[in-house]
Amino acid sequence: MERQWTKSSWQDFPALQQPKWPDKGAYNAAVEEISRMPPLVFAGEVRALKAMLAKAEEGRAFLLQGGDCAEDFSQCTAPAIRETLKVILQMAVILTYAGGKPVIKVGRIAGQYAKPRSSDTEKVGDLEIPSYRGDMVNSPEPTPEARVPDPRRMVEGYYKAAATMNILRAFTRGGYAALHRVHAWNQEFVKNSPMGRSYERLARHIAAALKFMECIGLDTDIPQLNQASFFTSHEALLLGYEEALTRQDSTTGDWYDCSAHMLWIGDRTRQLDGAHVEFFRGVHNPIGMKVGPNHDIGEIKQIIARLNPQNEPGRLTLITRFGKDKVEKHLPPLIRAIKSEGFRVVWSCDPMHGNTYTASTGHKTRNFDDILQEIQCFFEIHWAEGTVPGGVHFELTGDNVTECTGGGRNIVDEELLRNYQTNCDPRLNAEQSLELAFRIAEMIRS
Repeated sequence: MERQWTKSSWQDFPALQQPKWPDKGAYNAAVEEISRMPPLVFAGEVRALKAMLAKAEEGRAFLLQGGDCAEDFSQCTAPAIRETLKVILQMAVILTYAGGKPVIKVGRIAGQYAKPRSSDTEKVGDLEIPSYRGDMVNSPEPTPEARVPDPRRMVEGYYKAAATMNILRAFTRGGYAALHRVHAWNQEFVKNSPMGRSYERLARHIAAALKFMECIGLDTDIPQLNQASFFTSHEALLLGYEEALTRQDSTTGDWYDCSAHMLWIGDRTRQLDGAHVEFFRGVHNPIGMKVGPNHDIGEIKQIIARLNPQNEPGRLTLITRFGKDKVEKHLPPLIRAIKSEGFRVVWSCDPMHGNTYTASTGHKTRNFDDILQEIQCFFEIHWAEGTVPGGVHFELTGDNVTECTGGGRNIVDEELLRNYQTNCDPRLNAEQSLELAFRIAEMIRS
């Protein structure tokens, strides 16, 4: 029998990847302040997302989840948020129109401020300093002072997330996301590329369809065409922050983590007897769980049973991150084990984390062809096993960065220096993202 859950019961379990806060009093004060703040999302929105994800599990919709590896406080500006939203909207239009399936748009945004690290410290020259754990914990500047965990950054993270949510709601409900504007979403640096031209052709088809609807007297001034459903997500890593934003819904009595619509538990923190699994089992948000090549299938089944004891559709998304060289080895037995138990899960592919390597220039990077290969294997394996490839999970940006190699412009190692901006993991730029969307649309249509 499961012990009684409360939003603070996780504190009785070992919690990995938590910062070593030097001042416990300051930490407690920061968490208490956040607990008095308004929620960032609402229970009704969360339930709507869960219902959509239930359709993805059945193959009647497709999950597109993407955004920054780790959000940067300095990039909490209207233009930066708009560019990330823009590329996700473009990808969704491509997947919907060319793939013929509704797309669930979920951003890694408005809270993706903390990152797990493989080591508590890193070497900078001869100096060993604490690792950068995201802007909600410390600063990326490579000095001992900047790397001291500061709990006031959690409070700042809340306000940055609130500002981001505010502008996302304005953009998606105030006309910016209207299908009439599909041409306007095409970034200048993409327009003249092969992918930009392909997107423009698709946009013309959509404009012609809308014009036809108007000509035969159908109303195009409706929310389905002028607004977009857009949801937020992040890795729920800092459990004190997550607890502070966990609230009881007045209409149902259920508990929701109101920091985001969807949360995920990382490959490093999904221990069956760990604090993260304990926290996640009690909130009613849709939950993602990353699964890498070092997983134990028996433990995965136990975690699924604990996180989703009612086998509720839309509750749990398995986000596999094996890498192109390991996906054929690890994905089929995992699928068979989950299928044999009758577990209802959305299968999503994270083709980024398993394909990271160090370029000749010393930059951490990923190659476009490796990313595409893992996605193709993901789809083909699911088809062979009779299961549904339900979604994809990307680290991407709408900016013209040079962080991942390959793609239409064939970025090579030596060109990474041109505009390598990330503080953590390399992201796809807008052109690479659109190219992947067109390729995935072909797979969905198949």
